[in-house]
Amino acid sequence: MQSKIFILAIGAGLISAVVFASATTGAFLLRIILFLLTPLPLYLTGLGLGPVAAAIAAITATAAVLLIANPLAGEVYAISTALPAVVCTRLALLSRDFDGEREWYPVGRIAVTAAIFSAIFAMLALMLMGGDMETLTKLLRTVVESFVKTELSRVPGAPEIGPAEIDSITRSTVSSLPWALGLLSMGTILLNLWLSGRITLASGRLQRPWPDLAAFSLPGTAVFALLIAIALSFVGDMPGLLAAAVAAPFTLAFALVGLAVVHALTRGSPWRAFILTALYTGVLFVPYIGLLLAITGLAETVFHYRAAGRPPETPT
Repeated sequence: MQSKIFILAIGAGLISAVVFASATTGAFLLRIILFLLTPLPLYLTGLGLGPVAAAIAAITATAAVLLIANPLAGEVYAISTALPAVVCTRLALLSRDFDGEREWYPVGRIAVTAAIFSAIFAMLALMLMGGDMETLTKLLRTVVESFVKTELSRVPGAPEIGPAEIDSITRSTVSSLPWALGLLSMGTILLNLWLSGRITLASGRLQRPWPDLAAFSLPGTAVFALLIAIALSFVGDMPGLLAAAVAAPFTLAFALVGLAVVHALTRGSPWRAFILTALYTGVLFVPYIGLLLAITGLAETVFHYRAAGRPPETPT
């Protein structure tokens, strides 16, 4: 490996570690943005300089987080950020010769890999917060109580929240936490992979052609993974929460397939810009639209009705 690439990889790892550490301080919105973009230097390194450089950057970043913070933070960083970046960028650059043409690793299988990493992270996070339902509930109730006393009390006109309301909020938080963790992790991986791909493509350093995202699909096994996880999520207690942590990222993956279906079927339509603008705006403000997209993606994976739509014209 050239010394220049080696230095750039180490620099990218250090930048990611510093951003990770910075995400724990400052304004709330700024912390969210920093957290979401923490993996970006690793993904840029992987797609622009290759998988070996990505591995060097990931090792450097993990070691720096260990030194800056503590062993637990290093483990969380390695599982949630470093390892997914190395593996996903490696798969994105994986190809083979097939009938005289270059065939690249399917985008759908990369999405499944991201979903698996996200599910593992969400399950580990739940286990770290509480190995059983009682411990997790007590922890979250303490968090809710602290928020009510320290933050909500400062808001003018805030309603009075008593023990009964706190118990209700805690129950809702417990049930929604695995979904939030899984969706956040999955969204972070895919956002950074897409953003780094666009940046390296614009710079001319992307080592593969840009895929037609409107044509991407998931393997049939992902259907079984989602349905089994959703069924097990109704078991209740900790096993149900762990199953929900698996269902969440796979649900997002199928929602993206549904979004791809809309992109593919509206090609050439004069209403395309209006439909896509309304859809993206709706997803931000109406969560049920995301669920509808997931159902659409699930149906597409089973029945393949997208093939009956308009032929591709320009990749999007």
